[in-house]
Amino acid sequence: MDLLYCNTGKIIMRYLAFLAALTLPLASASAAEADKPAVEPKPAALIADGVPEVPVELAAATRPYMENRGAGFVGWNPIDKSMLIATRFGNTAQLHRVAMPMGARKQITFEAEPVGSGRWAPKKADVMLVQKDIGGNEFYQIYAMKDGRLDLLTDGKSRNGLNAWSQDGQLVAFTSTLRNGRDSDIYVMDPRDPKTRRMVAEVEGGGWGLLDFTPDKSWALVGKYTSVQKADLFRLDLASGAMTPIGDHSKTVALGGASFAPDGTIWMTSDEGSDFQRLGTLDPATGKFTPKGPAEKWDVDTFDIADDGSFIAYVVNEAGMAKLRLFDPKTGTVRTVDKLPAGIIGGLEIAPWGEIGITFTSARSAADAFSVDPNTLAVTRWTESETGGLDVSENVEPELVKVKSFDGLEVSGFLYRPDPAKFPGKRPLIMSVHGGPEAQSRPGFMGRSNYMLNEMGIALFYPNVRGSTGYGKTFVSLDNGPFKREDSVKDMGAFIDALAKDKTLDAARFGLTGGSYGGYMCYAAATHYGDKLRANLCVVAISNFVTFLENTQDYRRDLRRVEYGDERDPVQRKKLMEISPLTRVSDIKKPLFVVTGANDPRVPASEADQIVAAIRKNGGTAWHLVGTNEGHGFAKKENADYNFWSSLLFWKQYLLN
Repeated sequence: MDLLYCNTGKIIMRYLAFLAALTLPLASASAAEADKPAVEPKPAALIADGVPEVPVELAAATRPYMENRGAGFVGWNPIDKSMLIATRFGNTAQLHRVAMPMGARKQITFEAEPVGSGRWAPKKADVMLVQKDIGGNEFYQIYAMKDGRLDLLTDGKSRNGLNAWSQDGQLVAFTSTLRNGRDSDIYVMDPRDPKTRRMVAEVEGGGWGLLDFTPDKSWALVGKYTSVQKADLFRLDLASGAMTPIGDHSKTVALGGASFAPDGTIWMTSDEGSDFQRLGTLDPATGKFTPKGPAEKWDVDTFDIADDGSFIAYVVNEAGMAKLRLFDPKTGTVRTVDKLPAGIIGGLEIAPWGEIGITFTSARSAADAFSVDPNTLAVTRWTESETGGLDVSENVEPELVKVKSFDGLEVSGFLYRPDPAKFPGKRPLIMSVHGGPEAQSRPGFMGRSNYMLNEMGIALFYPNVRGSTGYGKTFVSLDNGPFKREDSVKDMGAFIDALAKDKTLDAARFGLTGGSYGGYMCYAAATHYGDKLRANLCVVAISNFVTFLENTQDYRRDLRRVEYGDERDPVQRKKLMEISPLTRVSDIKKPLFVVTGANDPRVPASEADQIVAAIRKNGGTAWHLVGTNEGHGFAKKENADYNFWSSLLFWKQYLLN
């Protein structure tokens, strides 16, 4: 028994020693892990190729700036007079109902994908329609919202776009690529019975839309968008499908919205006879456009007509700042809503009882929903979005910067400077170029970017190069086609040179970023101004115009050829290749961060893959972040957050050092 005990004890001791020997390396590894900085978990849908891990300290420091949210006005319920808004409380924006000003936000859609638009049936409000895609692929489907669930009304495969409701709320129009996957044919249906769906117009191209029904639903106004400079109107007979041109389609005229007033008058915006979009009426028989109201010196962005026809609300874009005006079509008088601060207005819609709903945002106000009383012009706030506990009144207001470009053309942009008391000395700067190119940088709420201003002391500049909207049809046409394309790139050079002379900015620490077309500008700046820029962060960007045009989705290819050029033409193809950043990739010497969405239908992910591979082949530095469940930009909060943290690491390493 004692011998057995002894032998057994020895065996046990040896076994324990063996276990200890096995655990020694594990203990050392655990100690090493303990010494390693903790990192923020990367969302499963992101691929971070060559991108460092995000320290938890950075995520914690930025957290208040990540938790701001906005609320966009979407529409009115004509029965209970509640407001429909879009805002985010989880990972994506969803639709909510607000019963009264500053009332509780009641969520009514609960999808994994963003749902940012919807509209109740006019008059009845017995059904609400929304559209939604999957993973940012922009192949939108149309749904009827019932009890928090979405009932699919379209085929689930084609690309569909909600157009207009009939004024009695019985029919809805939409476009769909159902027939061949390319052309946006026009359909109507009673959404209460999807079997009533019928094609009313077979068309060619992707720029079509039904704008409004006549009150008796006998015919409808249809618009065909060809480019930012040209759109045409048609009269569509809803019974026969006959499409009749309205006016002279040989003219190059840009048209905005068009709607029927209660008396049958067609109101619209057009730049015919002017450099800017004006509000006026259209004679459907002759196509004659007659401007109404004062001669605005800026574009009329949008308008809506009161149900009783007593007034028209419209928004003017004055150098990027919005003005809301009310026009009386009987007397011609105009009143301006002056109780809103300088900012941006969107989502304009007049309720059946006359109240005007809008979205408003400014540098010191996140996007929120408001209403305006048409009688008193009093402004009422309906939502107050959270800003992560931060005092938004301390946010920096931008200043307008104007410079003369290489050919004497005046171009401008908005400069945000860090607080000089908190950040003395010359400050680094990041220039951020908008996409489009038919778009405009405007001074709205900066969101996450306020962290760079308020906590990192980085100045931010948002230019409007030639080709931007908001400055008239002459200005927007100055970059058209491949042979004028690099004139807008030269505008960036003029801005860089002018800002380098600013005594408060550090010209040795300039960086540049941009998305979509702004992403092309980002690549182009890396090739043209590499000696003046420390680093570039390019998002969903065009790297080769030829491969972009060949691979972008069919439904939008012809629309992009009008803007950039036709790769099928040998002369234009040669020029497109010449100006493509991929052709000049050997000139990119500074670090590059490339961000893309795997499902992007506009700028395919291959545009990012090919330039990242080329830069690395040349021995250059290229970070690459891919969202496998994203499209043309990151729409899911967890992905957008991680993208922002990664960008801060990039700027810290290569801009701030």
